[in-house]
Amino acid sequence: MTSTRIVRAAAVQIAPVFDSATGTIDKVCQAIGDAAKEGAQLVVFPETFVPYYPYFSFVLPPVAAGREHLKLYEHAPAVPGPATDAVAALARSLGVVVVLGVNERDHGSLYNTQLIFDECGKLALKRRKITPTYHERMIWGQGDASGLKVVETGVGRIGALACWEHYNPLARYALMAQHEEIHCSQFPGSLVGPIFAEQIEVTIRHHALEAGCFVINATGWLSDEQIESVTPDPDLQKALRDGCCTAIISPEGRHLAEPLRSGEGIVIADLDMSLITKRKRMMDSVGHYARPELLSLRINGRPAEPMFNDEALPFPILQNSEQASHE
Repeated sequence: MTSTRIVRAAAVQIAPVFDSATGTIDKVCQAIGDAAKEGAQLVVFPETFVPYYPYFSFVLPPVAAGREHLKLYEHAPAVPGPATDAVAALARSLGVVVVLGVNERDHGSLYNTQLIFDECGKLALKRRKITPTYHERMIWGQGDASGLKVVETGVGRIGALACWEHYNPLARYALMAQHEEIHCSQFPGSLVGPIFAEQIEVTIRHHALEAGCFVINATGWLSDEQIESVTPDPDLQKALRDGCCTAIISPEGRHLAEPLRSGEGIVIADLDMSLITKRKRMMDSVGHYARPELLSLRINGRPAEPMFNDEALPFPILQNSEQASHE
């Protein structure tokens, strides 16, 4: 009989610090410490939590968003860098796995990036959101499939997607086919309104059922004061309220703890990993329930880089051809 293995997981719902990147990192480290005191071995934070999700882009027209966009550039961390070094050191000292969303600055571009630090503090995965959604396309560049990977950690095989990437079934299937055990999902929270929270819940519960895995979902939170700082318009402020569903879901699609739909807090639950086999015994969508001879997924896993050496056409050959043309 398979022995029971229990993993304690934590999903964090807190507010960022708009005017201080180090202030947000301090809150991240505080939450990691608080969760670790409760025995958490895995701690998950919201989408692009460091320094903050670009809420301004949802309610401001592009012509008025430039100033706020530049502020985001100013506070956005490089990866690796001092901000990620602090999280890595804490993960190592506490022996916990951390999944953190950041606005990654890579020279002249920003990316919606998910980071997984293992229990030794190693950056086990850095991936970028494949396609920013709607207003986000004015803020972030596109990611690629090189980050669609499941990584082995001390708590199990972990994969991650951000927000509406969960509406791309092939992106989810890429992680399922790598036998993801714990899926870490991140949403902004405090966005759109109550319907967004309902949609999040449907989405994460469905993925848990279809993948036969646990889902740890974290959404962000904004205070009234923060909402008012984004826009003074009461009508637009409605678009920055509610939309929170921080939750932990079992492979059977059940909540393992009361979800957090408002305010700051941490949802903690124990994951009985034997439930994965219990679910997949009946429906393994990448195993006995799959039909790969009929339906399969092909991925271009090559990083999307602006320049690379083509080994089939080394530079010396090009130089020789140029010389020949002058002779």
